[in-house]
Amino acid sequence: MKKILLFLILVSNLALAQMPDISNVWRNNSKPYTGTIGDQHQEIKLKVNISEQNKKNDQEYFVSGYSLVDTSYAKFEGKFIITKYKDSKNKGIVFGEYELAEENKGKHSGIFKGKFIYTFKWNKKTEKIEAQYIELIGNWKSYDGTLDFKTRLKNQ
Repeated sequence: MKKILLFLILVSNLALAQMPDISNVWRNNSKPYTGTIGDQHQEIKLKVNISEQNKKNDQEYFVSGYSLVDTSYAKFEGKFIITKYKDSKNKGIVFGEYELAEENKGKHSGIFKGKFIYTFKWNKKTEKIEAQYIELIGNWKSYDGTLDFKTRLKNQ
């Protein structure tokens, strides 16, 4: 019921150019985003534990969580910024950018930076969100500048 209300508010407020608080979307139902990093397509997991809407800019969300590649575990903090929203009869698409800075723990820590796409379908009969899909496409660059990898993650 909360999700229905949230997205009804989202749709109505976007028409009025005000963004509702959709911070729970970025937490991904407490599941990690999964994907690949680098040319070898090494598995990566990214979990957002905390997500809060910026009170001064409703298009921006502050997030924190952790990343995991093999045995390299690092906490991060960063933000998601919504840049565009498209709405059709049964489908919504939210575009934006993200930047996530890992705690500096040596050569295997750095910054994730890129773009995201969040799509969802609205079922008018059940009045529920269906088929939510979030994809993060970007790069990870080590703080010392020696490593730079393409990343691609999606929600489960």
